[in-house]
Amino acid sequence: MTAPEENQTTRRRAPSMSPEERRAMIIQTAIPLIAEYGAAVTTAKIARAAGIGEGTIFRVFADKDELLQACVAEALSPEHAVRELDAIDVSQPLPDRLAEAAEALQAHMSRMGAIAGSLGHRGGKHPGTVRGAGRNESTTRIRAALAELLEPDKATLRRPPEQIAALFFGLLFTQPRTEDEPDLTPQELVEVFLDGALSQGAK
Repeated sequence: MTAPEENQTTRRRAPSMSPEERRAMIIQTAIPLIAEYGAAVTTAKIARAAGIGEGTIFRVFADKDELLQACVAEALSPEHAVRELDAIDVSQPLPDRLAEAAEALQAHMSRMGAIAGSLGHRGGKHPGTVRGAGRNESTTRIRAALAELLEPDKATLRRPPEQIAALFFGLLFTQPRTEDEPDLTPQELVEVFLDGALSQGAK
């Protein structure tokens, strides 16, 4: 009989992970589920999605609440956004660089909004830190990464790269939305930011 032997072969253990690696894997698996189900998501559902036993979750998190808080903190962390900004090719024309940056930061903000909204996070308070990134530090690091993207064009900018970066960052967070008009694409937003609201013929 070969069935038991086949079963033993196919049911292999997951690769061994350190507690920190397993914690990070669980958080990354849980974030989209929390965005979809909010606080109602169960640890059993998260475990199934991660391909682990439910008990494994509680070996790295004290309880479900600690897991939820870790997911909120990770969603608000600037780490992923800063990595994406740092990876943008600075040899590209400035509009292309800023369009890529806008796309990365809009995805970052969407992720933050989905998690905070689904958990009913209120008051705008940053729920702890992830690798030292609180709200103020998060904003500072993202602005610094944006300023680096602007640095090659420093001589052509009306203001220092740091100030232009702060203005662009603010525009992304406060982009006005109307019911009868679609959101600006990253390219359109950059065009208005760099060239102003007037059409070329009106200048």
